[in-house]
Amino acid sequence: MAVCARLCGVGPSRGCRRRQQRRGPAETAAADSEPDTDPEEERIEAGAAALSGAGGGRSAGPSSPPRCSLLELPPELLVEIFGSLPGTDLPSLAQVCTKFRRILHTDTIWRRRCREVLHRYRHILGLWQPDIGPYGGLLNVVVDGFFIIGWMYLPPHDPHVDDPMRFKPLFRIHLMERKSATVECMYGHRGPHNGHIQIMKKDEFSTKCNQTDHHRMSGGRQEEFRTWLREEWGRTLEDIFHEHMQELILMKFIYTSQYDNCLTYRRIYLPPSHPDDLIRPGLFKGTYGSHGLEIVMLSFHGKHARGTKITGDPNIPAGQQTVEIDLRYRIQLPDVESLRDFSELSRIVLEVGEQVRQEQQQEGGPEDSEGEPRPGPVQPHAEPPAEQGREPGDGGALAAAEQPVQSGQGQPFVLPVGVSSRNEDYPRTCRMCFYGTGLIAGHGFTSPERTPGVFVLFDEDRFGFIWLELKSFSLYSRIQATFRNADSPSPQAFEEMLKNIQSLTS
Repeated sequence: MAVCARLCGVGPSRGCRRRQQRRGPAETAAADSEPDTDPEEERIEAGAAALSGAGGGRSAGPSSPPRCSLLELPPELLVEIFGSLPGTDLPSLAQVCTKFRRILHTDTIWRRRCREVLHRYRHILGLWQPDIGPYGGLLNVVVDGFFIIGWMYLPPHDPHVDDPMRFKPLFRIHLMERKSATVECMYGHRGPHNGHIQIMKKDEFSTKCNQTDHHRMSGGRQEEFRTWLREEWGRTLEDIFHEHMQELILMKFIYTSQYDNCLTYRRIYLPPSHPDDLIRPGLFKGTYGSHGLEIVMLSFHGKHARGTKITGDPNIPAGQQTVEIDLRYRIQLPDVESLRDFSELSRIVLEVGEQVRQEQQQEGGPEDSEGEPRPGPVQPHAEPPAEQGREPGDGGALAAAEQPVQSGQGQPFVLPVGVSSRNEDYPRTCRMCFYGTGLIAGHGFTSPERTPGVFVLFDEDRFGFIWLELKSFSLYSRIQATFRNADSPSPQAFEEMLKNIQSLTS
């Protein structure tokens, strides 16, 4: 009885009263004065007394109130008692007896504990972009069993754009504890170790590793680089013969490894969807020449579509608008033989670009669907960045301005001669093409300019972009993953998010 009162803060339980009713006066007096010799109850009460922070929890003599076993308490009361104990004590309590173990498997206990921890960390669930200079990234924070885990999503190895995404854990938060949940850094190859998370505000938080020595390898930086290269590119440096590509890879390793998983993250939202969108907006993997595969967010804004980099490179950093498509200017592809002629494609696209420029001047300047200034197509002179190694796409003749966007039956497609591609595994039919511009720049995002190109829609999950100035093609494939807690609360919040991530690297 004393143990019951200390654990749950109530008087005699129903089980205690039932025991008294079953006994006569003489039996009750004997029970009060004689020790209980049930070994299982002795173990249970000894464990309960230890968990409650009290001593033996028993008294003898005629003045002692009747006592009862925890085993006689109803299950719903035991759930309440166990749910109020520290999470670190529950594994030991589960070893006391079969009944306790069975009750500790009750979902109610763990749902309550998860809610208590989640109340503190609820703001970090969803999608985030780490501040890693021009490289960015995609972090997905989810509830996974008894943990909150931050998974970094990585594109597949170049140039396999249709392969599934890769992911690795960067941190996890234990949901067992209540007041001060344990945070572990998962970076490196030596297992979980001590970490810290600081929630700065609703849409920003930071992580810190308290044991960065766990990130080091016995073979030093050379071993760390070889391991990183196998994970990042799926190959060795000797397999990469292009000298410029080797420099870019080494530069990325040196830059990103200095953070040691001590990063600041800013929230990103998935783009809102509308019934009249050309295809469903979302996240795509795209080929970017020597820079490998990068993650791009496709969103629709009235008569325009935009591709915003979630991951980037030293030429065009994360957050920048890599491509823009003008859905008012549809391009009709010529026959396949004419399509092979790059000069013919270039002539057609530049004619469309000139018409776009003239109409923008007549309207008082280039503006997007929301009335904001929009860069018009220009003839670039900057050194080609990393927009090389693309895929299918072509242009033909301009159908007409403001032509309705309608799905075609599909038409043959072939990459024009002279346009570089990372591989030949691209669709040989497309649905439609539109005039667009792509952003190019020199190293360090110097002299950025928008150059004319062709947006090629293959199907619901794949599109491409031909960069005329670079004579290259980018192929994009949809990321087939379900992201929770990633929807924008409003279209205005999504637009504000795009401006914020772009301003960080402008």
